[in-house]
Amino acid sequence: MTVSLQAAIERHGLLEAGAPSGSAAALVLLVHGRGATAASMLPLADALALPGLCYLAPQADGNSWYPQSFMAPTAANEPFLGNALTRLSTIITDLLASGVTPAGLGVVGFSQGACLASETVLRNPRAYGFIGILSGGAIGPLGTPRDYPGSLGGARVFLGCSDHDPHIPLARVRETTGTFTRMGASVTERIYPGSSHGINADELSHLREGLLAMTARHP
Repeated sequence: MTVSLQAAIERHGLLEAGAPSGSAAALVLLVHGRGATAASMLPLADALALPGLCYLAPQADGNSWYPQSFMAPTAANEPFLGNALTRLSTIITDLLASGVTPAGLGVVGFSQGACLASETVLRNPRAYGFIGILSGGAIGPLGTPRDYPGSLGGARVFLGCSDHDPHIPLARVRETTGTFTRMGASVTERIYPGSSHGINADELSHLREGLLAMTARHP
């Protein structure tokens, strides 16, 4: 079913920043973390300072996508986790149905939003223009199978995290990097010694580089 881009934005209550969605060179979904808001992600548009990109941000009910740690047994996060995964994948499906191509779509998440973004794109693999995972990783307890069907060939991925993040074990970041790589994505991982749970200047540089490459491939 074909839908208009504006109808998709309104249907999902997405906040918008940057270039107007109807004339943007590419779209970037920004997925907020636990306790945050869609509006809190929009300043990234100013920080990245990339004209021509439209940034769209969904809002989680109660400011959280799921209640427990992303490493908790899956049942402990249901039905909220399943609902969140369905919601983000439906947003992506509707944006693509409006005529946006996978190469013209970026997905960037921070913290809980990075975990949700990781799991969503791994379960819905396409040649996305860019995937930015900031302090996050694939969802599930230790030993969760990572045999996702499909390919991320053509997608460019950046993962950044502290080496001692209080919420994101380094081993899970490494595992997520390996999963993206096995699925064919072009992956850059950066681990920051002694860094805090936040977005640093080097991560912004990698985001800017990845999103610039996306617009270059999708003029």
